[in-house]
Amino acid sequence: MNYSPKFPVQWLPFMVMVLSILLTGISAGRTDIPRLSPTRGVIIEHPDFLSSATVSDLRTFYYPQTLDHFNYQPQSYATFQQRYVMNFKYWGGAKKSAPVLAYLGAEGPLDGDLTVIGFLNDNAVRFNALLVYIEHRYYGKSIPFGSREEAFKNASTLGYFNSAQAIADYAEIIMHIKNKLRAFYSPVIVVGGSYGGMLASWLRLKYPHVALGALASSAPILYFDKITPRGAYFSVVTKDFREASETCYQTIRNSWSVIDRIASQPNGLSTLSMIFKTCKPLKSSSELKNELENMYAVAAQYDRPPRYPVTVVCGGIDGANEKQDILDKIFAGVVAYKGNCSCYINPPTNKSETDVGWRWQTCSEMVIPIGIGKRTMFQPEPFNLNNFLQECKSLYGVPPRPHWVTSYYGGHNIELVLHRFGSNIIFSNGLRDPYSRGGVLENISESILAVHTVNGSHCLDILPEMESDPEWLVKQRETEVKIIKGWMAQYYADLKAIQIKP
Repeated sequence: MNYSPKFPVQWLPFMVMVLSILLTGISAGRTDIPRLSPTRGVIIEHPDFLSSATVSDLRTFYYPQTLDHFNYQPQSYATFQQRYVMNFKYWGGAKKSAPVLAYLGAEGPLDGDLTVIGFLNDNAVRFNALLVYIEHRYYGKSIPFGSREEAFKNASTLGYFNSAQAIADYAEIIMHIKNKLRAFYSPVIVVGGSYGGMLASWLRLKYPHVALGALASSAPILYFDKITPRGAYFSVVTKDFREASETCYQTIRNSWSVIDRIASQPNGLSTLSMIFKTCKPLKSSSELKNELENMYAVAAQYDRPPRYPVTVVCGGIDGANEKQDILDKIFAGVVAYKGNCSCYINPPTNKSETDVGWRWQTCSEMVIPIGIGKRTMFQPEPFNLNNFLQECKSLYGVPPRPHWVTSYYGGHNIELVLHRFGSNIIFSNGLRDPYSRGGVLENISESILAVHTVNGSHCLDILPEMESDPEWLVKQRETEVKIIKGWMAQYYADLKAIQIKP
């Protein structure tokens, strides 16, 4: 008997959108934007990177969140249940105006962040802090319109899925918590990584009455609107690999033309499929090259101790038999990185809610124009904005707004603009992270500070502390804690001065 899977009729628009996203991405010029995530692959690659917080310490709540904070139309008053989690274990209490450390969820369910983001729990005792974790709308269990299928139905329902609504959500929940606990004078420090780091910095600037300060880890707020060179991301990927091994770098650099040459031959794609043990036959050389590009990029972005994925890949490439041809060496790097698998390239995957959600975000406002320049270990592939706009419009029926982030939050001439305006923001970066080139790497003022490490990677500073942490990472975290303590000391001094006024 043949079995045909059946889906409810209401799922059809959602399934069509997922299928469109799966089939989209190969066009003239680069249109794919690498994922921003503080925790991507951490649990799989580094199972030791888990926070010391236990599940029993965490309490889950739901807040009836406003669908649209910026309109007064009847539909704007609709609400949805937004998840947030609190840990009261170390909190000094409202009577002492003890602080709140609030983690702002990024593009994914909150569940993984609770165990992988360590900065809050590691510093809860130091600050006697209440810990709060808030999930981003449209992810996890914080879904408007009653279901994920309805929420992702089309651009009309997805139109409420943006960063401005998200930080307004966070502000509203933080104020709700403070009112409920009568913690009116408890200072709040918001913490975020990657896209969440952008949100943390933007919340501090937009809602200074809600958050005393922000720790924005690996937040590329300047990778918009031509502020950062489009080829910067893959230039850093190349630098990371070249510093790890010159021969590895040269092997990767020379491999692309060999892939193209074999692909152009009769049965060439079949040959490549056998060399790389693909999970299904290759349909084009671009399919293979895109997967290799992505592997190298992810290895560089998350090139963190103790594993150091770039070194692992290069170890496989350089460790191959000298008599092996170049593609066998490249495949050895793939095996070293991915481990023993039945197949390695184009495995069967289902697009997760994070992939689908991030696609909408990049197709609406988060237009990070990442391309590949001429002086890298990759084949040149410039970011093609026109193709990107057309691709997104074909998916959603509406084009992206590539200039909106800089219009709404700023970014151009940031040193001049924020020097006398903003305050109390830490922009932390690891310079081995390709996204660091779009981050704030120089101090802007006495309290808008850049803290970076030469050997650091994406969001490494907000992961859990480990005994094996290198000294430079320990010092980076100590610097961040010292800065935050300074903000709090000044706040409490100001609060005391106000309270004793006659």
